[in-house]
Amino acid sequence: MAKKNLISIVLLIFLINKLASQTVNIGELTVAPNTQFSTLSDFENTINGDLLQDGNFYAYANFKNDGLITYTNTTNGTTFFSGKQIQLINGTQTAHFQNVVFDNISSTVPFHLATIINIGKNSAFKKGIIDAESFNGKMVFEENAFHTDASNLSFVDGKVENLGNLQFEFPIGDDLYFRPSLHEKAADIQNAYTTQYFLKNAGPQHPYTSKETGILIIDEKEYWNLSQNKGTEKIVLTLTLDTNTTPPLFFQETENTTLGIVRWDDSTAKWINEKGSTTDLLNGADYTKIVTTQVSGYGIFTIAIVEKQNNVPTGDLIIYNAISPNGDGINDSFHIKGIDNYPDNRVEIYNRWGVKVYEADSYNESDVMFKGYSDGRTTVNRNAGLPSGTYFYILKYKKDNETIEKSGYLYISRDN
Repeated sequence: MAKKNLISIVLLIFLINKLASQTVNIGELTVAPNTQFSTLSDFENTINGDLLQDGNFYAYANFKNDGLITYTNTTNGTTFFSGKQIQLINGTQTAHFQNVVFDNISSTVPFHLATIINIGKNSAFKKGIIDAESFNGKMVFEENAFHTDASNLSFVDGKVENLGNLQFEFPIGDDLYFRPSLHEKAADIQNAYTTQYFLKNAGPQHPYTSKETGILIIDEKEYWNLSQNKGTEKIVLTLTLDTNTTPPLFFQETENTTLGIVRWDDSTAKWINEKGSTTDLLNGADYTKIVTTQVSGYGIFTIAIVEKQNNVPTGDLIIYNAISPNGDGINDSFHIKGIDNYPDNRVEIYNRWGVKVYEADSYNESDVMFKGYSDGRTTVNRNAGLPSGTYFYILKYKKDNETIEKSGYLYISRDN
């Protein structure tokens, strides 16, 4: 909707009725940049209501939208859901917000989301869990949108959808626990994914006894449901472990076992091993360990203890999965022995957050090799030495007109 003679708040065919404890918009309402509009009572944007939200809109009570809520891309409007009472956010139409702040101290779960809201730029999770599961709501992050401050104090308990091609941490959880999944997505901006975390058993329709050989123990206390709404890419997925929700057994790896991500496969009616690399996080994180892998499909995922596989793949390639780039000439680069025989190849390397830090076509055993430096995208400084830790690699190569894919973990050590 075009701007129309903005001064502070301009009313065009606009009428606000204060009926009992309700504020109703039945016309056109514009909140201009650098201005403030507040509703201490319930706010309703009716079917005939148009709200152009380019300023600071404070909603201290319930918020209902049956009309149009939008913003101007060149502005920086923020909608604040604040207060000291439970807030129902509902309506028949999707509300499009540029920035949203959730900050309500009335209870642990003060927000009841019973509609779809779209975030165009940023959602700040300050205080209060958003219950979308009980009220059949959903939060959608548009292309290039992000969030800040998500923690056990504030997250979405329900479905979150992400549109576009960014690396994205889904601000999801269940009960009182923030349990995000992280996605590294391909360049196709048409991709769209919806994810939800459940702190419960996946149910009898997904029996944990039906599993691939090599899967030893499956986490039966929690799972993530990930769907691909648009696109065909297979993402790099990172799942989180938390001592508050994940059984203690999954923090006790042995010499012959490791953690992997497993997925329920409907076609075979069993849990399959998507594999993965494990990273321990610094103290103070709401979650304490992560597992990263590239998925082969979508659906229900969780963590499992799996048999540790030999780092030498079958076939005629040998992948050495540890490098120490200290210039001593020993293990200074990621060596894939035999890759020179397959010049039609591609190597990708991701850090523990699922962010791509290296990619190369025609990888070889001489000059095109990963030496512990990043040539990744904006989240990692180009040509910066990467820190010690566990990384995740994906290798694709052509052999006899067939594309073969290998993946696994890679450890960088900078100790002299």
